[in-house]
Amino acid sequence: MTHRVVIAPTALRMLAGIPDRRVREVIVKRIDGLQTDPEKQGKALIGELSEYRSLRVSGERYRIIYRVCRQSVFVYIVAIGIRKEGSREDIYRLAQKLIRLRLVEPEK
Repeated sequence: MTHRVVIAPTALRMLAGIPDRRVREVIVKRIDGLQTDPEKQGKALIGELSEYRSLRVSGERYRIIYRVCRQSVFVYIVAIGIRKEGSREDIYRLAQKLIRLRLVEPEK
C-alpha cells in the first residue's frame, strides 16, 4: 500500500535550513521512501513522542520525525534535524516542543 507523504511547514523550513545540498537531497530521498511501508522504517519513539517514529539519515546525524496515520493512509513529517543529545537544539526536544504547543497538526 502506498502512503501519501505530508510535510509540515515547520519541517519544510527545517529542511531548507540545512546548509549542505547533498544532505538535503539524501533526506528528500528518504522522505520519498516513506511512501511504502513507513511502519517498517525508522524506530518507534517513547514518552511524549510515542505516536511518532524516527528515521536516521545521512550518516545517522539527521533524524526525520514522522507519524503514520493509518485511517487516512498518509505519513505526516513533523521535524527534520540533527540529534544533539543534551542540547536545546536536539531534534527530539524541538519535536516535543512543537507538538506540545500544537504548532504541527496533521490535516484531517
